[in-house]
Formats: sequence, C-alpha cells, structure tokens
Amino acid sequence: QVQLVESGGGLVQPGGSLRLSCAASRSIFNIDAMGWYRQAPGKERELVASITISGGTKYADSVKGRFTISRDNAKNPVYLQMNSLKPEDTAVYYCNVASVLAGSVYDYWGQGTQVTVSS
Repeated sequence: QVQLVESGGGLVQPGGSLRLSCAASRSIFNIDAMGWYRQAPGKERELVASITISGGTKYADSVKGRFTISRDNAKNPVYLQMNSLKPEDTAVYYCNVASVLAGSVYDYWGQGTQVTVSS
C-alpha cells in the first residue's frame, strides 16, 4: 500500500508563503491526476487545486492567482506553492493521487499537514 506524506506546513503571517510537498513511500505508476484538498475546523474537505498527468490544472476560486500546483516524479508527485496567504487559508491540507489500472481508480491520501495563517 502506498503511503503519502505531506510536508511544508506551518505557521505563517498573512501575506506570507509556504510550499507544500507530497512524498510517496514508493513510486506510483499510472497516475491520472493529483490534487490538494483542505479541511478547516467545522467545514467539509474541499478541493484546492488539481493537476492531470497531461498538465491541466484546476483551482478553487478562493485561491486562483495565489496558489500554484505542480507535478514532479512518481515518488514526489505533487507540490503546492501558496503565496499571499490569508487567515481563511488556515486548514489541514491533504495530498491526493489518483491512479488508474485496468479500469479501476486507486485513490491515495496523505495524513495532512497543518497550515495556520495568523499574525
């Protein structure tokens, strides 16, 4: 079973930047799409940004122009550059990787990394 581990979270002041990374315990093959989700206290988990294996990206309206998702290799599949952070970006951020094999979709999730934006 593949394990995903997020890193790069922490406490940052409003207007600051963080870069989240996602590392896999072993290479993931047949990746179809990757994404970052977040969940704030008392709220549902929401999609922040996603990227397909062909490079197509999608962003939540609230982060457009501030966040950038990028992909790398099979062991470190996806990153999230977060600029101009706001207090409302405070949440636990989760990495997600979806791979397709023989018509079946396999979803991998990390345990999450806390991002706190506060002065």
